[in-house]
Amino acid sequence: MEIISDSQRKVLQVLGGQPTTDGAGVKLTRVIGSHQCPQIDPFLLLDEFCSDESADYIGGFPDHPHRGFETVSIMLDGAMRHEDSLGNSGHLRAGSVQWMTAGKGIVHSEMPEQVDGLLRGFQLWVNLPASQKMCEPRYQDIEPSEVPSVLVQKATIRIIAGTVKGVVGPVTGVSIEPLLLDVRFPEKGTTSFKTPSSHAGFVYCYEGTLRVGDKTLSTGELGILSKGDQLTITSELSGCGLVCAGKPLNEPIVRWGPFVMNTDEEIRQAVTDYRSGSLGR
Repeated sequence: MEIISDSQRKVLQVLGGQPTTDGAGVKLTRVIGSHQCPQIDPFLLLDEFCSDESADYIGGFPDHPHRGFETVSIMLDGAMRHEDSLGNSGHLRAGSVQWMTAGKGIVHSEMPEQVDGLLRGFQLWVNLPASQKMCEPRYQDIEPSEVPSVLVQKATIRIIAGTVKGVVGPVTGVSIEPLLLDVRFPEKGTTSFKTPSSHAGFVYCYEGTLRVGDKTLSTGELGILSKGDQLTITSELSGCGLVCAGKPLNEPIVRWGPFVMNTDEEIRQAVTDYRSGSLGR
């Protein structure tokens, strides 16, 4: 039975992703960051990659720069390795998460550590406020065992960031105070939990079907959520989805490829710094 509340979140709009390629020819679906859905402040991009054909991902994402925002890599299946211009390196494998704050600049790569098999996951871009766009870069590398799970009614919820039923996710120190969950229904059922009422948010169904209020999301569909302090999700058979919410920044956004700043001048400076070799050093 669906739980009724005056502050229940609803789906305002349902959107599908756009097939595209990025990096060295990696095939993916762009859900946020397309002409159809340029952004959901503070979220700038959501890509899903899912293929068991090595030709679709083997080129990976060779060295590329970032400035002014954060990237979140969520692995469901497969393995990748990241390296950067500051000498950091690490592994992403099934169940792990990496929250990278690019800040004033970093050049990094994300390359597959496999030549066959399924590679599946997401990359989310999160904007930084103007006051933090030139902060020092940092990583939060989170192992699968560090992501807590909680059973809420009929769903198992992995808590990457934020709090559900008193259980706190491992991501810390992020200005938008995010709620980032991987919600999985093994069978028909309903789950309901609190959300920060003023946060902007969305649900992305990556497997099966999910229903929020009177809207049903099929695989590959995103539902933009209304504001509210309660989210109820129902699955008629089984389904899995990402739930994401964050505090809107309400600041100007000027975006040029891998740089996201507040003014044209800041973008020009980022390009100059990258071309001169000083970005990420």
